[in-house]
Amino acid sequence: MKTYAVIGLGKFGYHIAKGLAEQGMDIIAIDNDPHKIQEISEFIEDAIILDSTDIKALREAGVVGLDTVIISIGENIEASILTLMALKELDNKNIIAKAITLTHGEILARLGAFKVIYPERESAKKLVENLVGNVVIDQIDFSSTVKIAKFLATKFLIGKTIKDIEVLLENEVHLIACKTRDSWSYDVDKNYKIRDSDMLAFIGQKNFIDKLRNLTIKNES
Repeated sequence: MKTYAVIGLGKFGYHIAKGLAEQGMDIIAIDNDPHKIQEISEFIEDAIILDSTDIKALREAGVVGLDTVIISIGENIEASILTLMALKELDNKNIIAKAITLTHGEILARLGAFKVIYPERESAKKLVENLVGNVVIDQIDFSSTVKIAKFLATKFLIGKTIKDIEVLLENEVHLIACKTRDSWSYDVDKNYKIRDSDMLAFIGQKNFIDKLRNLTIKNES
């Protein structure tokens, strides 16, 4: 049986580790927070408190030559990078690393991560894909502070570039998808000019999404 290691037991890492364990996989769960280790130990016997940037500690924990290791370290980008370097030195094969920003992801990829994932962005895309219908404005609370808004291009938006909109909203709102004709695109050039019948999906802080909504409605009437 393959052995997996999950390093970093925040919400994402916890659910990955728990899910793999529930599928009967052999899991090593690692975090430097005793409380998180205590929580996951209900599901995983091999749950270890250690500093994942420490090669010696990883070796002693058996994280050597594993088939798959998932790095799910939160906001500590430095620890994430150092952990990847340590895992590579210990001849671990498929290393999947969570990234916080695009730059962080590019660094992880250059250092040899087999796959880089952006959980928040990918979750947002799935939500967008599940939104249907040509409503003027459809909104989803993504978290307690973040919201997604999807709507048809209005007169206020038509002719403006994506960059124009983001700058207008102090770069606190970002386009995550644009539907032209019958297909969604998730990698839209900032200089793309919005056209009539485009469907747009933005993500951002709730107050700025609300500001965008108000601008759109006010200038349409």
